[in-house]
Amino acid sequence: MIIDTHCHLDDTRYIDDFSDVIKRAQDYDVKKFIIPGADPDTLNRAIELADSYDNIYFAVGVHPYDIDKFDVSFLEKFIKHPKCVAVGECGLDYYRLPKERHEKELEIKRQKEVFIEQIELANRYNKPLIVHVREASLDSLNILKEYSRCGGVLHCFNANQGLLELKDYGFYYGIGGVLTFKNAKKLVEVLPKIPLERIVLETDAPYLTPHPFRGKRNEPSYTRLVLEKASEILDIDEKVLENRFYENSTRLFKGIFSDNN
Repeated sequence: MIIDTHCHLDDTRYIDDFSDVIKRAQDYDVKKFIIPGADPDTLNRAIELADSYDNIYFAVGVHPYDIDKFDVSFLEKFIKHPKCVAVGECGLDYYRLPKERHEKELEIKRQKEVFIEQIELANRYNKPLIVHVREASLDSLNILKEYSRCGGVLHCFNANQGLLELKDYGFYYGIGGVLTFKNAKKLVEVLPKIPLERIVLETDAPYLTPHPFRGKRNEPSYTRLVLEKASEILDIDEKVLENRFYENSTRLFKGIFSDNN
């Protein structure tokens, strides 16, 4: 069984054929799904889907691009929901910082504050984090080492070897479609350095569609392509990896993916 630990099924691009998307995923043994909380405006949709499908779960959080919408009391309204398995995606993203120095410094400061608040929320409710890191590896590393108590997953792991240190702080590494890209040499080189018991699969659908479907909408069924590529790179039987990655996901998300759920 495969678990897509990060797919934005609350995105409007799935509205017209949602049931078909889920069926295709299941046809490829992708049986369970986590919708990360990125934008508070779509959280109700994520909860609606989780309530409607036994195999869909969600997280509460705010992406660094949407920190102006951050309200911890709003997130706390939903964190005790039985299908809420994590906090995030939250983190730091310095890719689109303002050019003017003062504005840049203010943006970085605000991102850090919101990130820390979400980490503390996860700590209070004993939930793992779903962490977004883009061009902010050192700051992310330092903040997580200082504040995180419950570990989590580095979503769309960026292959920064310094972040491998976080495996000792309860963190896992989310591997998705980027692994199949022709320009993913760095991730291909780093993948064997990640302990097998610390890898989980994801798509980040509808984004980062794997080869050979780049340019099209991503969807959970393509998790199978990521697994196939990982099997090739690691030279480990695909079924062995599938079972290992499934076990990793159930461990990370507190066993909520047991056969009884």
